[in-house]
Amino acid sequence: MKGIAASPGIAIGRALKKKEKEIGVQRKEITNVEKELEMLHEAIQTAKEDLKKIEEKTQERMGKKEAEIFAAHGMILEDPELISSLEKKIEEEKINAEAAVQEVFAGYGEMFAAMEDEYMRARAADIDDVGKRLIKILTGEQDEMEDLHEEVIIIARDLTPSDTSQLDVKKVLAFVTKEGSRTSHTAIMARSMGIPAVVGVGGDLLEQVSDEDQVIVDGNEGRVFINPGTDTTAEYEKKLKRHLEEKRRLAAFKDKEARTADGKRVEVAGNAGNLLDIDGVLEEGGEGIGLFRTEFLYMDRKEMPDEDEQFEVYRKAAEKMGERPLVIRTLDIGGDKDLPYLEQPEEMNPFLGYRAIRMCLDQPEVFKPQLRAILRASKYGNVKLMYPMIAFMEELQAANKLLKEAKNELKEEGHEYDNSMEVGIMVEVPAAVIIADELAAEVDFFSIGTNDLVQYTLAVDRINEKIAHLHTHYNPAVMRLIKQTIEAGHRAGIWVGMCGEAAGDELYLPFLLGVGLDEFSMSAVSILGIKEILSLWTVKEASELAEELLTLKTEKEIRTKLKEVQKAQK
Repeated sequence: MKGIAASPGIAIGRALKKKEKEIGVQRKEITNVEKELEMLHEAIQTAKEDLKKIEEKTQERMGKKEAEIFAAHGMILEDPELISSLEKKIEEEKINAEAAVQEVFAGYGEMFAAMEDEYMRARAADIDDVGKRLIKILTGEQDEMEDLHEEVIIIARDLTPSDTSQLDVKKVLAFVTKEGSRTSHTAIMARSMGIPAVVGVGGDLLEQVSDEDQVIVDGNEGRVFINPGTDTTAEYEKKLKRHLEEKRRLAAFKDKEARTADGKRVEVAGNAGNLLDIDGVLEEGGEGIGLFRTEFLYMDRKEMPDEDEQFEVYRKAAEKMGERPLVIRTLDIGGDKDLPYLEQPEEMNPFLGYRAIRMCLDQPEVFKPQLRAILRASKYGNVKLMYPMIAFMEELQAANKLLKEAKNELKEEGHEYDNSMEVGIMVEVPAAVIIADELAAEVDFFSIGTNDLVQYTLAVDRINEKIAHLHTHYNPAVMRLIKQTIEAGHRAGIWVGMCGEAAGDELYLPFLLGVGLDEFSMSAVSILGIKEILSLWTVKEASELAEELLTLKTEKEIRTKLKEVQKAQK
């Protein structure tokens, strides 16, 4: 069966299905509203205390990064808008607390699940986990993971972060779930714990597998084998041995600087969607944060985060990074995400519409506080600021004008900031590549966002299942645009990075090195592998290969050539 490769590794063992216990919630009319509100508040307090214990236990077992997941769950229960929604539900509809919790949390979960951004969609599972915790307290239900006496592979409909935190890493070889995504906190925890995992298998997974079945889990490819034959088992036993050897080999690169075989220094950084992700990047040997997304600050709330709240988050991020670079991207949000406190028109095509820098320039009351907060945080580390989706010179000039105003205001108010903070742009619109020489003269760096650059160049909606296979950075047109961008940046004397998916593609790496990319930023799990591949190539070899690749006419020819060279190198 095929699913999503959520946590790398291979495991072979017997299946154990997680027993699903339905929480019975009946919607009942009540007469004593005060009593029901009291029960709700007691349950919330109990849940917060439970989460604090789990947070402490998780920090002890796994570390601060994983523990922060449960701190975030506790913060959900501190949200005044959420508490108010629960209270109103009970007061206005005269219903029992557990039914109110179920309905309100379902509404929040649906809002997140409908979002286009994969990371934000995955937060629906956290909302669900907290809601279930409250309902269990209110109903007295228990749904704990059973004690394990031997090594097993867990098969489940889904695992919450709470479930995952209870897994005994000495006994759980891997887990497979019918639902879930790669960016869920459950998947993040699995990667941190070193447990191979395949999620989102769908179909009839739970009907296909029985306790005691032999199962192979391939967390690298997202494949699950049930009662495999002897040939498949033998093949995976060899793969498992190789995987353990590879893990030991890659660990040696964690504290090494990223360098090519001939000694050229290249920066390998990580992408982060919140403060928690920064720890993961550092633990995997990341040398900086090439993309710090700020959207999480604006989601799941009824009012915009103010300057001080943003400043505190950016300051913490800067302090975590120390002297290492932290590239903070300004708000990149559009009509695909419904924020009630922003003016966002309904659009036929939000990805070509009122979003990112366009919306921010149109609503300076949103943009200016963020610029001020980033500037104030620049005092605490090596902070760089990056504007998304620049397509016009006028946009860059208008953004820099607001930035200058923010600097002048802060200076008058006596706030300190790094006046020499680097300012760059995301290159993700073909128009920006065409005028890259002019743009480069106005900024300190470029960062190529390949996910959108591919989408806009090839006119391919990457979330449209019918055409998603056409969304590829191996397309010759995309590769030429990448080369043009890097050359324009270097002519102007600025550095050029990449924070799109292509930056973490080991097969693609020689091309990017060959056309002179200075910084590679990717998900944490890819960092060590990229460091190793870089160490195998000289700049001369990569440059010669890149020249040849740029003469090829099809994606197939390009992939074939890179695979041939990859085999020769290894």
